[in-house]
Amino acid sequence: MKAPYSWLTEWVKIPWGAPELGTRLTMAGIEMEALTLAAPPFSGVVVAEILAAEPHPQADKLRVCRVSTGSGPPLQIVCGASNARAGLKSALASVGAHLPGDLAIKAAKLRGVESQGMLASAKELGLAEASSGILELPPDAPLGRSLREYLDLDEAVLDLNVTPNRGDVLSILGVAREVAALAGTKVTGPGIARAPAGHAERFPVKLEAPAACPRFAGCILRGVDNRAAVPLWMRERLRRAGVRSISPVVDVTNYVMLELGQPMHAYDLRKLKGGIRVRLARDGERVMLLDGKTIEAQSDVLLITDAERAVGLAGVMGGLHTAVSAETSDVFLESAYFAPNAVLGRARRLGLQTDASQRFERGVDFALQGRAIERAIALLAPIAGGTAGPIEVTDSAAHLPKRPPVTLRRKQLARLLGASLPDERVQRTLEGLEMQTTPRADGWEVTPPSYRFDIAIEADLIEEVARIVGFEAIPEADAFEPQRFRPLPGERPAEESVLAVLAQRGYQEAITYAFVDPALQQRLFPDRPALALSNPIASDLSVMRVSLWPGLLRAALENQHRQQDRIRLFEHGTRFQIDGASTREIDTLAAVVSGARLPEQWGVPKEMRGAADFYDVKSDLEALFTATGQAESFKFEAGPHSALHPGRAARVLRCGREVGWIGELHPILVQALDFTYPPVLFELDVDSALAVKRPAYQEISRFPQVRRDLAVVVDESVTLSTLAERVTLAASNLLRGLRIFDVYRGPGLEHGRKSVALGLIFQDISRTLTDDDVERIMASVVADLREKLNARIRE
Repeated sequence: MKAPYSWLTEWVKIPWGAPELGTRLTMAGIEMEALTLAAPPFSGVVVAEILAAEPHPQADKLRVCRVSTGSGPPLQIVCGASNARAGLKSALASVGAHLPGDLAIKAAKLRGVESQGMLASAKELGLAEASSGILELPPDAPLGRSLREYLDLDEAVLDLNVTPNRGDVLSILGVAREVAALAGTKVTGPGIARAPAGHAERFPVKLEAPAACPRFAGCILRGVDNRAAVPLWMRERLRRAGVRSISPVVDVTNYVMLELGQPMHAYDLRKLKGGIRVRLARDGERVMLLDGKTIEAQSDVLLITDAERAVGLAGVMGGLHTAVSAETSDVFLESAYFAPNAVLGRARRLGLQTDASQRFERGVDFALQGRAIERAIALLAPIAGGTAGPIEVTDSAAHLPKRPPVTLRRKQLARLLGASLPDERVQRTLEGLEMQTTPRADGWEVTPPSYRFDIAIEADLIEEVARIVGFEAIPEADAFEPQRFRPLPGERPAEESVLAVLAQRGYQEAITYAFVDPALQQRLFPDRPALALSNPIASDLSVMRVSLWPGLLRAALENQHRQQDRIRLFEHGTRFQIDGASTREIDTLAAVVSGARLPEQWGVPKEMRGAADFYDVKSDLEALFTATGQAESFKFEAGPHSALHPGRAARVLRCGREVGWIGELHPILVQALDFTYPPVLFELDVDSALAVKRPAYQEISRFPQVRRDLAVVVDESVTLSTLAERVTLAASNLLRGLRIFDVYRGPGLEHGRKSVALGLIFQDISRTLTDDDVERIMASVVADLREKLNARIRE
C-alpha cells in the first residue's frame, strides 16, 4: 500500500514528518517497507510555455518551437512530440539539466537546427512508464518555476506492508485512522455530501446469492464525457499510489478505492441488457474479462450477470463486453460488499490478482458502499460532467456481518501486558480506534467498527491497546511466576536419541509442507479421506497430508533432479487423519531412501555402492528400536499396502500392535514418478513406536554365560523373526541373547525346507548355571519348535 504524505494530510492532522510517521506506524504493526520520493531525482527542469511551433525545415516529424520560461528571451527547442503546440505549458529541461538515467542536457543541432534544451515527456522525467508526447501542464502553471516544486515531486511516499488481517488499512482513510489513533486526533477528510439526483432512473439489481453478496449499491450517470482530460493532480496521486491513469470514469473509481478502500466498477449502461443479477456460476460458465482473457468459472465462483451473460467476476475483475470506453456516455456505477469467503482463493485459482480481490479477500467495510458512490459522483462531475440518478442500495440485512460486542476484562489486560494501565487511558485508546466502549465493573464491553473484521476476541482488544499505547511505553514488570513442574509420564517418545540415530546413519532432516498434491496422495492412499483446504496456495498443495510420504517423495524427486545419487531424508511432523466428523493430528516419523547404499569413496568397493534396498532401511529401523530400550518388542510382518511393492512391504508391530509401515515404493508409482532407483520408505506413529519406559537399574551378573547352538529345519514360509520369537517365548528368563548365524538350503534337506542355526546365550544373576539347568531349557525350546513350527533338529 503506497500512501503519499500529502494525501494523508487531507484526512488527518499529522504532528510528525514522514520518517517519524513511518517509524510510529511500524511500531504499531503497520510496517513501512520503504520511504521514497514521488519522482526520481532530476534537476534543471522548469515550467515553460510554447509560444510557437513551426515545422522543421529538414524533418517532417520534428517541430521547431519557441519556448518561454517567463524571463529572458524565448528559447529555440527542437521537439518530436506530436502534441507540441502553441499555448501549451510543458516541462523544459534547459541546457545543464540532469534527467533520470544520468542524462545530461546539452545544446545540440538536430537536422541543422540548434536546440537549446528539451521539452520532456512524463516517461523521460520518471513520472510514467510510457507516454505518447511531452508532459502537458495546466494553463495556470507558473512559468519558470521548478517542476519539482510545482508538482511537489520531493514529497515522501510511504510504502506500507499491510498484514492479511488488516484489510481496513488498504486505503488512505484506513492509514489516516491509524495515524489519528496514534496522534490522539480525529479523522477529518474531505466532506462527502449527497448530491441531489438529476433524474429518477434506477437499474434493477437482484441478489441471488445473498450470503456471498449481501449488499449492492448502484447508480446511473447520464451524459458523461469519458474523453475529457483527467486533471494532473488526480493523475499524479494515482501514479504515486502505483495506479496508471486510464480515463475519467476508471480513474475516479480507482481513486475512490485508494482513498476509501471500496473497490468499484463502472459499466457502459448501453451494453447492459436487462437488470443486474448477482449469482453463483454454473460449472464451466465462460466469462471474458477486462484483460481479454476468457475464464471458465466453477460453481463456487460469484458472478455479476445481466439478462444475457456474465458481465464480471464478482470482487475480482469486470467483463470486457460491458467495459466503458472513450465513446461511453451513460454509466452504471457499482459499489458492492462481497463476503471475504466468497472471493477468497478464486482470483489465485484463476491466475488473477487484482487490487479489488486483495481488498475483498481481507474484508471491506460493509457500511461504505453508498458513501463510495457519493464520493465518485462528486469527483467525476467537475471532470467529465454528467447527471447522476438516485443511489439504489439492494441488500439482505440478514446476511450482513454482525458486530457482536467483545468483553475486555481489566485483570486480563493487566495479566497479558504485564502492567496495569489507567482506565481512562484504555478507554481513550479504544475510542480513538472508533470502537464503541461501555464501562463495566470488571472492564469494558467493546463493539468494533464495521471495517474491523480482525477484532473478535478479548486478546484482539488487548493487542490494540498495546500497539497504540506503544509496547515501549508499557512499564516493564517482574515477570516472575512460580515454576510448576509436572511429573514425567511413565512413557515418552525417545525423540532426541531417535533423531540422533538417523543423523548418525546418514539421514538428513527435511521439512515439507503439511499440505500436499491431492493427485499424488490419492495414488498412494486411495482409501484414506483427506482434509481439503478452502484457500490453497496452489492447486497441487490443496489437501492436508494423511502421511508424510507425499512430501518426502516430492523432496526426493527434487534431489534426484539435482543429480544427487544418494538420498536419505527423514521428517518428524504431523499427519492428519479424519475420524468421522473430527480430524486427528498424529505425531509421525517417516523417511525415504533412494540411490547408493554408501557414499562414494576410495575405500568402498563399487559393488558395495549398489542401490539401497528394503533390508538396508530395515536395519536402520532396528537401530531406532534399540534407542527405545525395548528392541525385542518390535516385529516385522509382511503385508499388502497400496503404496508399496506387493512383495517388499511389512507392517511394523510393537507388542503385537501396528505402529508403522516399511517397504519399497510400488513399481507402478516408481515408473509414474520417474525415480531412477526404487525408493524405500518407512513411517512410524511416534507416540506408539518410540515410547520408552523409564530406565530401571539392573544388576550386572558376575557369573559366566553359557552358550548352546541349535540347528533346526523349518518350512521356507517360517520367517526368521517368527523363529526367534518362538525361541524367546519357549526359553526361560535366563535367555540373555539369541543369534542367528547361519541359514542353509541344499542337499540333505527336504524340498521347501531350510536349516537355521541359532546361538542361545544363558546367564543367571545369582549363580553359575549347570549343564542340567541349560539342558532342561533347551529341551523345552526344542519341544515348542516341534509343536508350533513343525521343526526338526538337525544333527
